[in-house]
Amino acid sequence: MLNLTIDRTSPVPLYRQIMERLRELIEAGTLPAGFQLPPERKLAEELGINRSTVLAAYRGLKEQGLLDAHVGRGTVVTATVGRPPADGPVPWAHLFAEASLSAHDPVLRDLLELTERHDVISLAAGVPAPELLPVETLRRLFDEVVEEVGPAVLQYCPTEGHSPLRESLSRWLASRGIQCSAEQVLVLSGSQQGLDLAARTFVDPGDVVVVEEPSYVAALQVFRTARARLIGVPVDEDGLRVDLLASVLKRHRPKLIYTLPTFQNPSGAVMPLERRKALLELAGRHGVPVLEDDPYSELRYDGEPVPSLRALDREGIVLYLSTASKVLFPGMRLGFLVAPEPVVRRFALLKQGMDLHSNSVGQFVLDRFIRAGLYDPYLAGLRKAYGRRRDLMDAALGECAVPGLQWRRPLGGFYVWCRLPRTVERGRLLTAAADAGVAYLPGRTCFVEEPEGVYARLSFSYPPEETLREGVLRFARSVIEAGGRGTTVNRTAVGTRPIV
Repeated sequence: MLNLTIDRTSPVPLYRQIMERLRELIEAGTLPAGFQLPPERKLAEELGINRSTVLAAYRGLKEQGLLDAHVGRGTVVTATVGRPPADGPVPWAHLFAEASLSAHDPVLRDLLELTERHDVISLAAGVPAPELLPVETLRRLFDEVVEEVGPAVLQYCPTEGHSPLRESLSRWLASRGIQCSAEQVLVLSGSQQGLDLAARTFVDPGDVVVVEEPSYVAALQVFRTARARLIGVPVDEDGLRVDLLASVLKRHRPKLIYTLPTFQNPSGAVMPLERRKALLELAGRHGVPVLEDDPYSELRYDGEPVPSLRALDREGIVLYLSTASKVLFPGMRLGFLVAPEPVVRRFALLKQGMDLHSNSVGQFVLDRFIRAGLYDPYLAGLRKAYGRRRDLMDAALGECAVPGLQWRRPLGGFYVWCRLPRTVERGRLLTAAADAGVAYLPGRTCFVEEPEGVYARLSFSYPPEETLREGVLRFARSVIEAGGRGTTVNRTAVGTRPIV
């Protein structure tokens, strides 16, 4: 037992108090290298606090290189501080800014690394299938651009984006019901940069941001790094529970509402038209901007399209964010924002201090791709290919018939969201899946607070069709090994935990 104490009246956040006390114990040698710390849940119970607070403290110390987590061993002390590091006199861990210590959980980095592992079937990363990318078409377009434009294709371009591309995006968006001028379009280095710019522009430490629960893990990381106070509103089969949002807006007066209304990540939910209108009315009445993240709406396999929030917006309160990374070329890192011109100008000022401008070559090629009329025919082929993979995963999950496993067949996007049997132990599942050579995204990373149930997000986009079924079978066996024996199979809508 560590005998830690916390002061609930102190202005110092609880997780920082825990970090500082553990650091003191490590500096004093009381906790030597190799010492095993209590599990997050156990320490949280001892201190009478939320497990996420302990998790944040442990994560901060891991970023400082003082702790590490090992499967089967838990969280252990890895170093004693207070002496020069072996590789030089600079105490790097002591110099890191506090905001960087609470930065990103390495889950996304780890998922991307798995795409280079040939011994693992990755159902984790939401990335396009390499064999479906239009390599030959892009090579031809690049040759055309180089021949016609010359060295200018390799030069700098405006921070707001290559002007012809902004015009092309404006016209393409109009065909999707989104009316905007080229001046209202900002080209980004991937939509992830748009999330970061939104946090930098609107969020001061302590400001409230409303997010869906569950939600896109990288967005949660961005807002946490900005030291926002996240308030989660549950998602059901029709997306964000707008009926629960009104009291949240009235009570907390947030700076921003973040939502993925179409093929929500991770749940796959699609917000119906009337709920979208209700969300816009509510946000407009309270004067809260809505950040609409829309990376998947073009990847619909069933049903009729629903207008985006931005297409329905008559008050100018929606900031629309999308990307080319899920469809065309993720490695070129291109996304775009549609927003009122004052917002675009503010974002551009911040962007120029980050990367000056986005990938010039990619912007020229994407512009040519759109102008040549290649986008829609290419999308039609993608929808068929990913629709087959969606059906393969759905069929494989049904074939496995794991008792107590619940999931919903999505209408589009990349993901199947699963609720696992209550008997499953998260740690055992991670170990079993690693041993089986299959990767998935643990559902707890998609929540603001610890969820009541056990969830997993499975992606069908990346694995080839011939290995997708085997990946699902490996995952199912891992669930059973981790305790997944219980009630009957249920393929109805997967619920989420209630609002807190």
